[in-house]
Amino acid sequence: MPIKSVKEMVAEAKAGIETLTSDAAQAEVDQGKAMFVDIRDPRELERDGKIPGAFHAPRGMLEFWIDPASPYHKPELLGDRRLILYCASAWRSALSAKTLKDMGLDTVAELDGGFSSWKKSGRPVEG
Repeated sequence: MPIKSVKEMVAEAKAGIETLTSDAAQAEVDQGKAMFVDIRDPRELERDGKIPGAFHAPRGMLEFWIDPASPYHKPELLGDRRLILYCASAWRSALSAKTLKDMGLDTVAELDGGFSSWKKSGRPVEG
């Protein structure tokens, strides 16, 4: 049996999650309805910065930080606000958003185009 490609997995994930434009995502964050969650590697943040106010949850720890039964749980990730995940180019964030939905979290979306698109459009970056 051939291995399913990452491209196929990302396409399947994107079909089952919500993708928000930068404008829509920022509007939700400004209204206090959502928060940005940066799932990139710490070296990417150091090198490229991040969206102002974004919560950093490395991809490798995301499920553990979401799960209230985990010893690594971060309560700030569960609440009334939608989590808008982003990575560099919206592949890891698509897979992550799908995983969180599979865990039962309905209030999750991804940022269209990821951080690369955000930065390229001239939006603010910190760090």
